[in-house]
Amino acid sequence: MKKTLGLICLLSLACALEGKAQIEGKKSLAAKGAKLEKAGEGFEFTEGPAVNREGHVYFTDQPNNKIHKWAFNTGEITVFMEDAGRSNGLFYDNRRDVLIACADEKNQLWSITPKGEKKVLIESFRGKRLNGPNDVWVGPNGGIYMTDPLYKRDYWERDPGMQQDGEHLYYLAPDHAQFIRVDENLVKPNGIIGSQDGKKLYVADIGDDKTYVYDIEEDGYLINRQLFTEKGSDGMTLDNRGNLYLTGKEGVTIVNRKGEQVGRIPIPEELTTNIVFGGPERKTLFITAMGSVYTLEMKVRGTH
Repeated sequence: MKKTLGLICLLSLACALEGKAQIEGKKSLAAKGAKLEKAGEGFEFTEGPAVNREGHVYFTDQPNNKIHKWAFNTGEITVFMEDAGRSNGLFYDNRRDVLIACADEKNQLWSITPKGEKKVLIESFRGKRLNGPNDVWVGPNGGIYMTDPLYKRDYWERDPGMQQDGEHLYYLAPDHAQFIRVDENLVKPNGIIGSQDGKKLYVADIGDDKTYVYDIEEDGYLINRQLFTEKGSDGMTLDNRGNLYLTGKEGVTIVNRKGEQVGRIPIPEELTTNIVFGGPERKTLFITAMGSVYTLEMKVRGTH
């Protein structure tokens, strides 16, 4: 089910960006001759791609309440889980061999085994429901960071209003015994990703159209919050050069370690929702966008 689509702008580090001066460097981040390919279509709203150790990618179709699995070696997409808790953001915890899912139906955080057996990890904070877990990242020590914005859902049986006293960023300790807030000063946190070494955390405040970077302390607390780029994002990912990939209405925007835009991947959909590097070498960029999913072969590698 692959449909080749030409890239309007290959991820060039030397192209002019929206009238700005050219960015230094001439090498493309995409593999030689790579073209954007439609890997699947016919979904309602795709989100939350997560890659397992082998390189297969899980992603959600939230309105249809399913988690799908894309096989990197065949390109086949199959249903991994029905009745998936209206899962949104996902991240694969390879230490425990489980999929971590933001199960939005009842505002919970789940772990899911390869056989589809689920366990509720979190469903409240200080005795009150969460607003709606949205995106998640698991650090190398097993600690879990989660964003909890409010997006009102028509399938909720609860009061659809704010459950907490704001839209915050949370941390679940590796032993799952401690669940704390680590930033209460965001407008609407959404996309989240951490560095491979577990020392940096990037969080998009989509409500304020900004992305921040934090230093991660050994106990999971965050310090030294700094503005990374004047652009928010839905889902995000990192490559091995330290480039951050942001998603939204402009397709995929790529910024370097300094937060400067160095490339863009136009996606022929109204909204690009999330992104991950798949495949055994983490060189296949897998992109969720509305009713479709796309792939693009890269020179750089993903770090998760």
